[in-house]
Amino acid sequence: MTRVGVIGGGQLGRMLALAAYPLGLSVTALDGSAEAPAGQVCPLFTGSFSDHTALARLAEAADVVTFDFENVPADAAEWLASRVPVVPAPHALRIAQDRIEEKRLFASIGVPTTTYAAVDDADSLAAALTTVGLPAVLKTRRLGYDGKGQRIIHTADDATAALAALGGSGLILESFVSFVREVSVVAVRGASGETRCYPLTENVHRDGILRTSVAPAPDGRFALQAQQYAIQLIEELEYVGVLALELFECDDQLVANEFAPRVHNSGHWTIEGAHTSQFENHLRAVTDLPLGLTDARGHAAMVNFIGAMPDRSAVLAVRGAHLHDYGKAPRPGRKLGHATVVADTHSALAAPLAELIALADAASV
Repeated sequence: MTRVGVIGGGQLGRMLALAAYPLGLSVTALDGSAEAPAGQVCPLFTGSFSDHTALARLAEAADVVTFDFENVPADAAEWLASRVPVVPAPHALRIAQDRIEEKRLFASIGVPTTTYAAVDDADSLAAALTTVGLPAVLKTRRLGYDGKGQRIIHTADDATAALAALGGSGLILESFVSFVREVSVVAVRGASGETRCYPLTENVHRDGILRTSVAPAPDGRFALQAQQYAIQLIEELEYVGVLALELFECDDQLVANEFAPRVHNSGHWTIEGAHTSQFENHLRAVTDLPLGLTDARGHAAMVNFIGAMPDRSAVLAVRGAHLHDYGKAPRPGRKLGHATVVADTHSALAAPLAELIALADAASV
């Protein structure tokens, strides 16, 4: 039995473990919290991601190591890679952790991005405002996710306040994107170089956190272009495993926002809605097994439950709904679970999706 180590024991690690067992794989996770969701379904080591003792313990328990969280220190992943194969390779992790390096990578392969500039002090912010213009978004270059570590700037006063709030250095200023919609593509590449993409997914965020995903996206005009961008990215990185590319549709083109070198929230619909889930395909890739089909099984929608879980019976009463409860303690802004529904047509998704959204909104009030 191939043993898979996962750095990170959140809900993504939990779902990786659940997908591993039918494949005859075992999973051991490492997380900073003994209460991490992965511990409900697989052995869990507790320790810092930078603790060499904890990392060595994970290496001893695994034939290959992957991660469920892009903010795992790249240095730690590289240290671990000298002892056990780490897949995807740590260099993809390092690029994804720095928004400027990420933008440079996109530019190098011809994927459009927003206008941006590095900010490290008040002078560089003033210069960046001249280059980028207003409105703009000031972000931390590292450790930002789910809307954290960013401020929208409309005026010079906003800029001064945002600079102070975000620490004054190690930042990036990006032009504000007035978009039609947000979309994403989940792609997977095997060790042999075989690459496949899931259908284009349309996403809705609130307060920087993903709320709903629908796949295939109702408007598929940019599906092939988005998938091509994802393939260019995954091949340029010589990446193995699942990767998600987030994009904005604006001015009749797609603009890259960021990529995540891991299984992704906008791909949760694949558990019930695709022939092979993103979690199973990630495991297939990192253990050098043949990839599974990425075709959708009809039309699927996913709703995140944020801050509080709705009544279990109410969710399961929605026709065709599948509930995923991560077993996490309620907390404002925290992803606690999700539900998916699959239908033969996009129009048939409307009623159950509306019911799930209503339940999610009522629970989070």
